[in-house]
Amino acid sequence: MTAAPRLFRATGDGRRETNAATVLRTVLDHGPVARRTIADRSGLSQAAVSRQCTDLVRLGLVRELPELSAGNGVGRPQIPVDLHTGESGGPLVAGVHIGVPASTFGLLDLRGRLLDRRTFPHDGIAAGDLPPRIARGLRAFLDDVRRDRPLLGVGAALGGWVEPGSGTAVRHASLGWAGRPLAAELARGLDGPEVRVDNHARAVAQSEILFGRPEARRSLVHLFIGNVVDAALGITGVVHQGPGSGAGDVAHLPVPDSTVVCPCGRSGCLEATASNTAMARTAVRRGIVPWADAFLVVDAAAAGDRRADRLLRERARAVGRATALLLDVLNPDLVVVTEHASLTNPEYLEEIRGAAVDHSHVCRDPERIVSPHAGTAVLPVAAGAVVLNPLFRSPLAASVR
Repeated sequence: MTAAPRLFRATGDGRRETNAATVLRTVLDHGPVARRTIADRSGLSQAAVSRQCTDLVRLGLVRELPELSAGNGVGRPQIPVDLHTGESGGPLVAGVHIGVPASTFGLLDLRGRLLDRRTFPHDGIAAGDLPPRIARGLRAFLDDVRRDRPLLGVGAALGGWVEPGSGTAVRHASLGWAGRPLAAELARGLDGPEVRVDNHARAVAQSEILFGRPEARRSLVHLFIGNVVDAALGITGVVHQGPGSGAGDVAHLPVPDSTVVCPCGRSGCLEATASNTAMARTAVRRGIVPWADAFLVVDAAAAGDRRADRLLRERARAVGRATALLLDVLNPDLVVVTEHASLTNPEYLEEIRGAAVDHSHVCRDPERIVSPHAGTAVLPVAAGAVVLNPLFRSPLAASVR
């Protein structure tokens, strides 16, 4: 695998970096787009836009599209620019979502579109041995699918408490990790690309701000329901981390009307009530599935098992009641809920919406509650956003080759 240089370096000119980020974001939103239109939409001068486009083309992030040039017969024709994507050799990013039973690898372009993916099961791999094994699996995946296109970096997203600045998995109870230097371990196994890590709830929030609905850029809350349950808050396009990057732990958020006993000793905690692990155990106890696997429950419901459907609706309503609490406390423009059943069947999203609106004191619009824009590709896309989000904030710091 070709070694990639570090993704970030100081440019020494904050205004130039800000202008480049503005231009790149405008191209993301409106491309293919003429430089004159970029100037109109961004408020920058045409000279500034031209300079930034020249830099972004040189870096390989933007390309000119002379085949689309158009004019009205007066003056020089306008040659649109767009992000360097497609099969023309544009740069890529890799993402890995580290789950409890398996990881998911993904390859993305600059628009956050998933070009390829692969599942890497964890069965039989000790938690201590997992990072180097994931790195080897990801390296083999990239060797198979990258086709010599430049790689900007690798993003890793996982549950629990993650400190992005140091690349540390501070605490991941399900994997038994504490103070794990995850970014460094993955980078050693990949032998080249820089690796950035973040909590998966924050990573999904970053993905929504970059590529999702416009409301996400004003304010959003993201609620992640998996084996791990956590959340993220974004305000004016910035995802909140808090001291020590510890924001987003909602595992013990109380769910109204839930009596499920949590390992913490209390009753009604969100993770104990609604996590994939909790739901799968309930499914086994009720005889719906032979072993505790949340995806088997979703498959059973899709095949017409009414008991599985009833359980998924129960879980969706519990998630909705917890969503109502988040709505009342934070009142964001948008709540994004990542929950597997509602990604595959919109009826479960309607259950979440109904329970949220019934219990919320401030939300009367169920359309404020949505699934991630990437659908069932949400996790590898979010992992890639761990690299793409800082890229779009500081594009001149990128070095693409």
